[in-house]
Amino acid sequence: MTLEFYKYHGTGNDFVIVDNRAGQISLNQKQIQSLCKRRFGIGADGLMLLELAEGFDFKMVYYNSDGQPSSMCGNGGRCLVKFAQDVGQIKDTAHFTAVDGEHHAVIRDGRVELHMADTQSPVEKDSGDFLDTGSPHHILRVEDAKKAEVFMEGRKLRHEIYGVEGANINFVEVQNPKSIFVRTYERGVEDETYSCGTGVTASAIIAYNNQWVNTKAVGITTLGGPLEVTFEPTGKGFEKVWLKGPVVHVYMGTIEI
Repeated sequence: MTLEFYKYHGTGNDFVIVDNRAGQISLNQKQIQSLCKRRFGIGADGLMLLELAEGFDFKMVYYNSDGQPSSMCGNGGRCLVKFAQDVGQIKDTAHFTAVDGEHHAVIRDGRVELHMADTQSPVEKDSGDFLDTGSPHHILRVEDAKKAEVFMEGRKLRHEIYGVEGANINFVEVQNPKSIFVRTYERGVEDETYSCGTGVTASAIIAYNNQWVNTKAVGITTLGGPLEVTFEPTGKGFEKVWLKGPVVHVYMGTIEI
């Protein structure tokens, strides 16, 4: 079968996107793994299908590079919103459904802004903090994120603390009272990614909750570029959580699978 695909990235977090609005494409785990494999396939952190859903502009179907269905991907959601605009499914706003429920998004000033799910308050866990922002995240504060052993420590902790199911492990350096530097080991990818949307969201909220920063609009530095997370505390958690940043359409192509 000849598959038409599109490649997008959000601050280096890259994705294969397939237009499945006609509902005729079905990919198995092995095929998804092959498409996402670097050097031997297209290469990506994950694969998404753009599908139709009644009552929504579209449905986001997301798989990690291991070929397994995944929890919510923030940068993936932002990339799919831009793709939906590029193929004429939406204009400048989106209302879509994903594995963690419904989302809204806005495209403006060259950035895609994604409304994330409300969260509960973070909890302390094993010398760090835990927060689910659509995907489970463990946050560790470090003095120098550039020197952090993200791959080795992340791979160990995702199992050691959270068992077989695991969690994503984030290493957070506080740069100043308004910004942080985040590096993330992602389960399912089983490696460090250049950026993780749900990870920087969790890191920003925890940085505010722990008084590492003093703003509800946190600037984020990632290996792949800048992001911003804004939110409002409620006393029991956080609402009006937005993940904001650039999205790039890299190329489109076809591949035999």
